[in-house]
Amino acid sequence: MKKIKLIIVESPTKARTLTRFLGEAYTIEASMGHVRDLPKSSLGVDVEHGFAPTYIIPRDKSKHVTALKALAKKADTIILATDPDREGEAIAWHIAAVFGDEKLHISPDKFKRIAFHEITETAIKAALDNPRSIDLKLVDAQQARRVLDRLVGYTLSPLLWKKLSKRWLSAGRVQSVTVRLIVEREREIQKFLSQEYWTIAGDFAGGSTDTAFIHANLVRKDGVKYEKTLTFDLFDGKYTTTTTTIPNAIAASAVIGDVQPPFTVSAVDKKEVHRQPLAPYTTSTLQQDAGRRLYFSSKKTMQIAQKLYEEGYITYHRTDSVNLSEKFISEARAYLIQTYGREYVPASVRRFKTKSKVAQEAHEAIRPTQGALMTIPVEEGDFNRDHYRLYDLIWKRAMASQAAEAVFDATTIDVTSSNGYVFEASGSVIKFDGYLKIIGRPASPAGGEADDVVIPDVHEGDTVRLVSTVPTQHQTAPPPRYTEASLVKTLEEKGIGRPSTYAPIISTIIDRQYVIREEKKLMPTELGFAVTDFLVQYFANILDLPFTAHMEDDLDAIANGEKEWVPVIAQFYGPFFAAIQTTYQDAEKVKLTEEKIDEKCPNCGHDLVIRMGRFGKFVACTNFPECTYTRQYGEKVDMKCPRCGGDIVVKRSKRGKKFYGCSTYPKCTFAAWKKEDIK
Repeated sequence: MKKIKLIIVESPTKARTLTRFLGEAYTIEASMGHVRDLPKSSLGVDVEHGFAPTYIIPRDKSKHVTALKALAKKADTIILATDPDREGEAIAWHIAAVFGDEKLHISPDKFKRIAFHEITETAIKAALDNPRSIDLKLVDAQQARRVLDRLVGYTLSPLLWKKLSKRWLSAGRVQSVTVRLIVEREREIQKFLSQEYWTIAGDFAGGSTDTAFIHANLVRKDGVKYEKTLTFDLFDGKYTTTTTTIPNAIAASAVIGDVQPPFTVSAVDKKEVHRQPLAPYTTSTLQQDAGRRLYFSSKKTMQIAQKLYEEGYITYHRTDSVNLSEKFISEARAYLIQTYGREYVPASVRRFKTKSKVAQEAHEAIRPTQGALMTIPVEEGDFNRDHYRLYDLIWKRAMASQAAEAVFDATTIDVTSSNGYVFEASGSVIKFDGYLKIIGRPASPAGGEADDVVIPDVHEGDTVRLVSTVPTQHQTAPPPRYTEASLVKTLEEKGIGRPSTYAPIISTIIDRQYVIREEKKLMPTELGFAVTDFLVQYFANILDLPFTAHMEDDLDAIANGEKEWVPVIAQFYGPFFAAIQTTYQDAEKVKLTEEKIDEKCPNCGHDLVIRMGRFGKFVACTNFPECTYTRQYGEKVDMKCPRCGGDIVVKRSKRGKKFYGCSTYPKCTFAAWKKEDIK
């Protein structure tokens, strides 16, 4: 009788890819994600007895699990090949628990756990040759997070339903902190007072050859700096806020009038600048870069990366590690030498140090699996342009990480007036492009490339003449609203959540109408403000950033075997439950502001107002519940519907995305994503 070796993975795509490598030697099936979970209809956690979770097989999974059980009973070996992280480890543990039911008479010895970080023939066969047991530390860490989030979500959410009178609201340990970050940023913007300031530039000519032309900015007088304001650094992606000492046009005119010749080149600083490539992608940096460069949402990035991983084109995309395998490094260096020349490869191998406290060096950064020569996936399967674009981003970043540094000749010139005003000009010329040959050069804000700003050849002591002065008025700007990319970066920097959770968190806060996406910026709604203020007032610890980060550290300690999960949950739950009880008794209901519109209800004649519902704003009658009149709300734009002549209004999808539709909906169903599509 033929022995059956059953391999269980999470998804059908992953199962098909493994079948391609292993053929008929194994039976490969998908679990379709988790086979057990906490029940949706109840808390499912016994808080009186060690927070023991009650797991059930979801109704929509029961038929599939029954079929898998039948296969498992016939199998001689059951190989659990779920993903190599906490979630994957927990799925493997749940499968073993379900299939290990006494009625099936499946011995625990039948189960083997394998893990691989790329779906290639070599990696899979190596994993099959080196099976291991299920890592219960990782299972405990996943279970602790699941229990903790259930305790918070299933106790806080009903409280919000009661106190804000909206039964679709939800709260979460990380979700609510994320909304708070967006709310606090919006309040910074609201209270920001813009201030006028001026900068002065000088155009100089002359020098030792009498042909030099220098465009320089006034930077200081007698050692006192004239500072700029909110500036964006092209390479590190950060904003820097400073102040100015030229507040208005009168002050600018006074400075210009006070500048006295002669003007001397007081300093010429020439130096060679070396710029190193960035590390290959982690989950977080991939989400950030895909957001900035490709305008992908975090959710879209992770969905595409999942497909690329399961089809065998990239390594596992949920990782905090920047480590690369020796095999890939060797392939990458050989490719760079062959394609660009030996000078594009550093003499010694470049390795990056992982900053994450929990990253496992056995894991890898996100990189291509199919060899350095493959620059994009072959055209097969369900790939589209977005898959190619994300793969190209991953390929370039991984390859560039092993390329030579870029070298620039940087020059700074100071021109000083006779009475102590100093103008500064700086620029750089690329001397050797190095890794920039692969990823390209960043664009400058004015268009073109950021480098190659040529400074004329002058010498210290040269006399130059002032041709003109150019005063320019500016206004200080508030801090920018978060984009998904900048929010992901902030969450990671503050230790809030983990990169693999960012995409679902952002999707949830948009779905719940706490946040809307406006021109790729995240803005809190009135509901987001109200829920955040309520939670901050009564649950300050839950929304405290250091507290949330400390809880993540505890979960990491559980994964590393340094802490037990039950005491960690117990320490949190006692004060939290007490706060829940107090808030039920003491907190008053929160009434959201209702905006009146200049219309009467067509059914009963009462005033109409704008209210917030599960799917956004809607118009309702103030005589509710006696009158149940409602209609969709849409801000009017100065355009008419091309189908019926009705007003075009701004609407939002369930995902918070803005679109334009006819105000007579559902009578007329015209809709368009962009104004220019309304013809």
